[in-house]
Amino acid sequence: MASLSLFSLFCLFSFLLGMAHAQLSSDYYSSSCPSALSTIQTAVNNAVADESRMGASLLRLHFHDCFVLGCDASILLDDTANFTGEKTAGPNNNSVRGYDVIDTIKSQMESLCPGVVSCADIVAVAARDSVVALGGPTWTVQLGRRDSTTASFSTANSDLPAPTSDLDTLISLFSNKGFTTQEMVVLSGTHTIGKAQCSKFRDRIYNETNIDSTFATSKQAICPSSGGDENLSDLDGTTTVFDNVYFTNLIEKKGLLHSDQQLYNGNSTDSMVETYSNDSTTFFTDVASAMVKMGNLSPLTGTDGEIRTNCRAING
Repeated sequence: MASLSLFSLFCLFSFLLGMAHAQLSSDYYSSSCPSALSTIQTAVNNAVADESRMGASLLRLHFHDCFVLGCDASILLDDTANFTGEKTAGPNNNSVRGYDVIDTIKSQMESLCPGVVSCADIVAVAARDSVVALGGPTWTVQLGRRDSTTASFSTANSDLPAPTSDLDTLISLFSNKGFTTQEMVVLSGTHTIGKAQCSKFRDRIYNETNIDSTFATSKQAICPSSGGDENLSDLDGTTTVFDNVYFTNLIEKKGLLHSDQQLYNGNSTDSMVETYSNDSTTFFTDVASAMVKMGNLSPLTGTDGEIRTNCRAING
């Protein structure tokens, strides 16, 4: 009995130790790099002041990182002769931006406290600070992620929603990551900032019927039926401000992407869109909670992964 009790205590201790290693905390750098968060915030504010679109780009970078193997900065790894990362996967290639801003912040971190602040944490904090810089809500970012030593081109292609996704696909892709349908809707609301390339919405403005005709015509002036694939259009009517106008646009059949308008198209999510359209406070509260949840997707902690010196390459 005594040996069994000792064994049970050992198992409990091991479990608790594992939980401690897996635990993220908001004050992770309070002693090891106390100026980390303020330094990241200043860099993000400067980047967004230079180009407001960068706020949306940094937010999207975090999303595309977390949805592929977890929030581990795998998206930042460059391809090499012997390694194919995620940057050239379909959803990311010539689309995801903000890498240079992360490089700048990482260089600052390495000067302040070498080998301490992970690239994954920089991406997570930069996403939050970008939303705040554009007038959106804040949230407490849990910290202590470590950086991956690998990436997955195939998972980036399979797990990230496309602008052509139907509602059932969106619900499924988000459910696979542990999100409810309502959390999918509220996270889609982050399309209140940013722009999209013509190639991502051409079919919608020329061929779909659940679209305001005046809106479609205005977008056709930006996006011709052929050519101009990289021409940009705002994702909502106030694209430099983080607000709830995105949801109002959906009700008016002015969703730019097919995947956006799917949220308000005579389906189960219509009432959620109406709620957020009418109540920006609820939208801010819910999107902040969902962003915390996204930031907690499968982080590497403890001795897993590493703290990269250069976010674009594994150490050594």
